[in-house]
Amino acid sequence: MSSYRVAQVATPSGAFEIVEREVPQPGPRHVRLAVEACGICHSDDFFVSAGLPGVRFPLVAGHEVAGRIEELGEGAEDSGWHVGDRVTVGWFGGSCLHCTPCRQGDFIVCDNLKVPGWAYDGGFAESMIAPIDALARIPDALSAVDAGPMACAGVTMYNGLRRSPARPDDLVAVLGLGGLGHLGVQYAVAMGFETVAIARGPEKAEFAKRLGAHHYIDSRESTSVADSLQSLGGARVVLATAGDSAAIGATVDGLTHRGELVVIGVDPEPMGVSPVQLILRGRTVRGHPSGTAQDVRDTMEFSALHGIRPVVETMPLSEANAAYQKMLAGTARFRMVLLPS
Repeated sequence: MSSYRVAQVATPSGAFEIVEREVPQPGPRHVRLAVEACGICHSDDFFVSAGLPGVRFPLVAGHEVAGRIEELGEGAEDSGWHVGDRVTVGWFGGSCLHCTPCRQGDFIVCDNLKVPGWAYDGGFAESMIAPIDALARIPDALSAVDAGPMACAGVTMYNGLRRSPARPDDLVAVLGLGGLGHLGVQYAVAMGFETVAIARGPEKAEFAKRLGAHHYIDSRESTSVADSLQSLGGARVVLATAGDSAAIGATVDGLTHRGELVVIGVDPEPMGVSPVQLILRGRTVRGHPSGTAQDVRDTMEFSALHGIRPVVETMPLSEANAAYQKMLAGTARFRMVLLPS
């Protein structure tokens, strides 16, 4: 293969166009992947719209990548990787190893985190280069289409719960039943939590039940989501996936004593939470960022063991622009996934 196709954006918020590029060679401790599937994440819009500093155009987005290693750079094989290995690359696309968080072993909050589509070309392509510390091995039980979204959406939900104070049988609520929340409910149930799904509209109750939720709260009908949670005994953890600061803040009084609000949904507006709400009951609010490549591996192994899969809609790479617009409009079936071939 002398050339490969990418879906790139030439200018901020521009349309995706398919172009051909010369096949790149992996440098030391890097590999070249043949991309088999790449999820479209709402956070891709941070880069496409130039909403974060340092974004360069033309831009190839995509940080929910699943594929096979097709070429090794120097030193990659010494680290245990081989041509043909099935791997993912997610929001964690590598770290600098020298900043203070990295030296403390907290790689996911690296000061120079290498997010694909920001630090280097992402997976809206037939091929891509990635550093070996970004790779997570895909279990045989997962297809590439299922594995790609696990590298960002899946690990964010899984890690958000397993690093929370919740323990089996605790009441855990998932706010939002979209691309993140539908995975969060499945993980919460599999981890042994009494699981509450919170979403808008009665039509989502049946879907929440199919995911395994023990309770459903319709935020449109409930006069107070917090009171509804308290009527169930109070939530030990609320996993907030909705990108709505008002809705997130409205759950705080639904937490039990020492409860934790885990914030994952992104909204630039401030949350309306007062110190009194936190102090008197010893509650905490925690922002949660994704997970490392090892966390992604753990997520996929757990998902394979418990039969957890994302709900996806696939489209070919050639229709990247249409797929991206479906994601932005909220009309996709939870996770849009591009198929390069």
